[in-house]
Formats: sequence, structure tokens, C-alpha cells
Amino acid sequence: MLLMGIDIGTTNTKIGLFEVDGSAVATASAPTVTLHDEEGFSYYDPHVMWSMITKAISEVLEQTKAHHPKKIHIGAIGITSMAESGLLVNRQTGEPRSIFMPWFDQCSQPQADWIAQEADLFERFCAAGVHNTFKLGLPKLMWLKERDPSAFEGSVWLSASGYIAYRLTGAMAFDYSLAARTFAFDIESKSWDEDWIRSCGIDPAIFPIAYPSGTPVGSMRVDLAQSFGLSEGIPVSIAGHDHVVSSLSVGAITSEVVYDSMGTAETLVGTLASKKLGRKEYESGLSFGCHVAKDRMFWMGGNSGSGASVEWLRGILGEPKLEYSEILALLAEMKQDPTGILYYPYLSGSGAPNIDTHAKAAFIGLSKSHGKGDLIQAVLEGTAYQLQAIREEAQLISGREFTKLVVVGGGTRNPQWLQIKADVLNCSLRIPPIEEASLLGAALCAGIGAGIYTSAEEAVTATTSLIVKRIEPDQIRHQRYRRLYEAGYVALQAPLRAFYGR
Repeated sequence: MLLMGIDIGTTNTKIGLFEVDGSAVATASAPTVTLHDEEGFSYYDPHVMWSMITKAISEVLEQTKAHHPKKIHIGAIGITSMAESGLLVNRQTGEPRSIFMPWFDQCSQPQADWIAQEADLFERFCAAGVHNTFKLGLPKLMWLKERDPSAFEGSVWLSASGYIAYRLTGAMAFDYSLAARTFAFDIESKSWDEDWIRSCGIDPAIFPIAYPSGTPVGSMRVDLAQSFGLSEGIPVSIAGHDHVVSSLSVGAITSEVVYDSMGTAETLVGTLASKKLGRKEYESGLSFGCHVAKDRMFWMGGNSGSGASVEWLRGILGEPKLEYSEILALLAEMKQDPTGILYYPYLSGSGAPNIDTHAKAAFIGLSKSHGKGDLIQAVLEGTAYQLQAIREEAQLISGREFTKLVVVGGGTRNPQWLQIKADVLNCSLRIPPIEEASLLGAALCAGIGAGIYTSAEEAVTATTSLIVKRIEPDQIRHQRYRRLYEAGYVALQAPLRAFYGR
């Protein structure tokens, strides 16, 4: 039996098939094509996205035939995606009634500003677990309604995962983790917050039923199963928020283990017992929600300028851009000591713990003796300092110290970066040989929902026998980094933000 994961990402959409022990059988990838309207906003084409996914499924199945010469048996399909993207579809026909809105487009900023003026943001945070931003589904819906109220007649709002689940099954649904990213869902009662939705001028009927992550919402349509050469009745589930789903794939489902996703953006995800949110959680800058593992919550904090800072510096320091091999060579020439340079990775504002869309990136402490290698290492140090700031807030919320991170993502290919992270945080890093954490997590989540695993714990036990690479901190370097972090990085936050503020 195999499990299929579908991961709808900002840059690429991927399909993967896995054995029940988590080993990968086949994967396929295609770009998630972003289009640009003449008015200036970005969007996806839902028909193009669906066509791309069906082609990738066919490609994966063709690859798999070499391993499974008999008929391929898929036990469950799970779908994960970028959190806030979505579109309106006709409730009866499923035809798109709006553009497919990506999470990153800022066209809904005026609607988010209206919410900030009209709503009690603390109350809204306690309900939804997230802070008000243009990224969320509700501001996007308000923007769409201002443009075309008629599009809402007989329509349903679906997430990216929900739309593909609909195309596969004919069922319209949300899961809890993505529902919260609309800003219209109450994570304590696990229901749509109808009074709040109406106050924003939206009919609550726009939202379909929401289920726990991994719950089968339907079976693959008979015609699709036949076209792919698959058995009928394959259960399909919305696995949920991509970062939370990824944490399942590496076993980060208890409070002792924290997941670190190192990509263009970097995200820490941890686990909490279910609780009512309050002022402490609100002021932490973290976001919270229903975990894909049953009866648990997650906390999450991210730095959008992590790998993005490396990419930016590659372009600044070389023409054409520095190759990654050149970056590694420059870092290898550096002494294994702190540069003493402070870098603040706020190229697109800052997230947790001090959310500020107006924050600016900065280098402090440069001299004429510094070269390319120093700047590159300083950027890596700055991203680690920011991660430490997120970690400290999460530790206050959790009431415990985190000493182990499970790290996955493109950044793990840079050994110097990993060592700097371990030294700054004084944490032990575990790097499992997992290339596609979101894909595997979506497959596992679907397997739990379909009863192939009896629990998240069983799924993790079945798939975490892989050999992991370990990175341990150096205590002498940690003490040097700690002084720079406390006396420099933290101490200068307030004046820098004040100078570059609103």
C-alpha cells in the first residue's frame, strides 16, 4: 500500500508517493505559476493549477510502475498548501467565481486596516490564534466583495488545499488548521465565528464545513480513478497548513521536539496542549492553531527574511549572482568565530516576536577590513539571532526550554549555517534525510485519517527510523554569540525600529 501527498506551494507544487514506512517511491514537481493583472495584483489560474496537478499525478504513477509492476494500490491522499491562498467557487458547479488569490499579494491591505480600526484585535487573536494581516482570507474576501458583490451569490470560499480536494472528490470543505488562517474561525469552539463574519459584511454561508486535519472529505471521483488506472474509493483528506503538516513528518508532535523549516522563509513550529489563548500569547507575536496531531495545538513563529537574505546578498555581491559553491568556499575561509557584525534580517518587515511591517534590514559594525565572507557569515548569524528571539518567546509560552531542533529544508545544505545556528541557540540540531517534509507529512496525515495508522504517534514511530545527522553547539562560541545577542542584537532593536518606523 502507498500513500500520496500533494503539496501546493508558493513557488512549486509537488506530488509524492510513499511507502507506509515513510520511504519515498516517486515525486514530481511543477511550478506554481503566478500571473499579474494589469491593475497590479497577482493571482493564480485555478484551471492551470488543476491541470498541472493531474499531469504531476500521472508522472508520479508512471515512475511508480517500475517499483510496482502490478496495479498500484493507494490507501489515502492528503493535500497540504500555503496557508491563506484561496478562491470563490460556485456551490453547485464548482466553477471559479473569483481570481485565485495568493497569500502574499497586498491588495487586501486596506481591508486589513479597516479590521484593525473596527475590531478588538486581542479578542480576534484569542478566537483565531493569528494576528490581523492582509494575508488572511477574510480581508481578501472583503476586497473581492468590494470589487464584485455578485460573485458571492451561491459561492463558497475554498483554500488551495480545499479546491484541489474538491476537484478530486466533488466535496467542499476546510480543515481546522487552514480555517483559522481565514481569520473567521474560532479555534476553541472549532466553528465559524458567524457574528464576526457578518460584522465584516460577509455571509457566513460562504464557508464550507470544517473538519479535523486528515479527515477524509470524500473519495476520488470514479472517472478520475479510472483515468489514472487506480482503484475506486481512495479517501482524500485536507492535511492542512504546510508548516504544521511538515512537523508531523519529522516527529515534532510533542512539546519536547521543535521543527525548524529552513527555506526562503524560516519557521519554527512547536506543540502545546490545547489551551485558551490570552494576553501572554497575543504579546508573544507567535501564531497558534489546531495541530494536525489530534487534541493538540501548535505555536508558530517565522522569519520571512532568512533564506531570502542569502538570496538578496548573492545578487549584491556578484554579477551574475554568486553560486552556492562560491558562498560555501568563502565561508570555509572564515574563522569559526563570531564576525561581531550585527545583521537584522527584516527585508520584508519583521514577524514574531515583534511584528512590524515597517521594520528594515540593517548591518551594524562594518569596517574596511570586512569582506564578502564576513557579510555572508553575518547574514547567517543574524538569521540565527532572530530565530533565538522567536525561541525565547515560545519557551515563555510553553514553560520549558527547547534544546533540540529537527531541521529540514534547503538551508540544511549549508553546514556552516547549521553550526552557527547551533552555536547561537546552544541547541542540538537533528537533520533527517527527508527531502520533502510537506509531502510526507500530508501523506501521513491522510494515512492517520484513513485508519492506516491508529494515531499520530504510530505514524511517527513507523517513519522515524531514518539515520539523522547531528550538529552540536560549541560552548565557547555560544558564550561569545550570547554576549553579541544580548548587548547588541536585542539592545538595538528598539532604536532601530524607532528610527525606521512609521
